[in-house]
Amino acid sequence: MKILIADDDVQILRALRITLSAYGYEVVTAESGSAAIRKAVDTHPDLLVLDLGMPGLSGMDVIEAVRGWSAVPILVVSGRIDPADKVRALDLGADDYVTKPFSTEELLARIRALSRRRPTAAGPSEITFGAVRVDLAARRIARLDDGSAIRLTPTEWRFLAELLAHPGMLITRQTLLTKVWGPGTTDSGYLRLYIGQLRRKLETDPAAPEHLLTEHGMGYRFEP
Repeated sequence: MKILIADDDVQILRALRITLSAYGYEVVTAESGSAAIRKAVDTHPDLLVLDLGMPGLSGMDVIEAVRGWSAVPILVVSGRIDPADKVRALDLGADDYVTKPFSTEELLARIRALSRRRPTAAGPSEITFGAVRVDLAARRIARLDDGSAIRLTPTEWRFLAELLAHPGMLITRQTLLTKVWGPGTTDSGYLRLYIGQLRRKLETDPAAPEHLLTEHGMGYRFEP
């Protein structure tokens, strides 16, 4: 598994490279936001470990840029403790957030958890339902009638991808909250807001959805 670590602190880079290499990971490093984007394009890592406070392009900029073309898991490792920073990073497309200082055991556990979420070759990268075709690998959605593109926000993408990964299966509200917004999130109002937005963009009749279904009191289901 190849991990790209982006941090402007060379001592942290060196420590993480030594530690993760000792556990069998292939490690690539970057000392700036622009270098992180360039190496993400050139090396195609399986996981991106990213600091937010880098010179030039910030970690937020990197998340936004990478999410424009890749679904690679992103683990933010930052000294920022303001909840607003965490929320913004997750909304832009990060998958998890660890606050410095952290233990090696916690970092390794979070890396293992994110590696289990990586898309596998067994699942289809393109799914067609209703009047749309979803290309999960390229993160593109097109209408079948005229080929026009439908744009989703990073959060909408995470919500939709979680549903599409389990066709026909009930995904509980808490599972979706944890997967999309992170551990500790309990406000199910987020779910109602985003499922409504997805239906308006993807269902033929948003008022009578056929594919993005609500299981009242339990969660949501994607019906192909």
